[in-house]
Amino acid sequence: MILKNLREDIDNVLRLDPAARSRLEVALCYSGLHAVWLHRVANFLWRNNLHFLGRLVSQTGRFLTGIEIHPAVTIGRRLFIDHGMGVVIGETAEIGDDVTLYQQVTLGGTSLARGKRHPTLEDGVIVGAGAKILGGFTVGRNSRIGANAVVISEVKAGVSVGGVPARMLGADAPKPIHAVTAADLAPKPAPAFIPYGTPCDETPDPIACKIDKLGGEMETLRTRIAALERELEEARAPANRRQA
Repeated sequence: MILKNLREDIDNVLRLDPAARSRLEVALCYSGLHAVWLHRVANFLWRNNLHFLGRLVSQTGRFLTGIEIHPAVTIGRRLFIDHGMGVVIGETAEIGDDVTLYQQVTLGGTSLARGKRHPTLEDGVIVGAGAKILGGFTVGRNSRIGANAVVISEVKAGVSVGGVPARMLGADAPKPIHAVTAADLAPKPAPAFIPYGTPCDETPDPIACKIDKLGGEMETLRTRIAALERELEEARAPANRRQA
């Protein structure tokens, strides 16, 4: 069973990372994989009330890989931590199957109270580089978290979010209300794998969109001011002629 899980982890990296060339390379050179394997040991110790040894293995993994995973974290199958340096996963976080995390991701908490204070990532979630997911809420199945996003509230299944604070992006953004059709109720297929959780080829930069919107508003104001100046000149013209 252990060997089967190790082989599954390696094959998953080969499937998702085009830079990986062989099973031996992945097994020896991928720190994200090493962090997951060490976490399984730490988690086994933690669940058997060997808390100090669990923390010791966890800190050893942090020293060797630059990835910090609390030994109490629940992790599903085929977690892929790509590059990995700076990833931090807090104590009460839960991670489902086929999740991908990139470097500098934080699954953190915003409360000092004990209990559920770190996020739950359901199956198939992709979290882009530098993203921070903070709080004890759920990130839904197959959702995408864009690079450097700050997520502070629940994310629905199958949507992409980005920005600070994170909001739905592109085709996932709310649409005008319309009558429900059979197509709306039909099950949606799982989205394709998106590197770094950011659909760059189809989603415009939200900051650029705001700048474009401001530019349009300024042009409208200029046009309106010019029209008002013409009206004012026309209103002054008869008075000027009388004075002349």
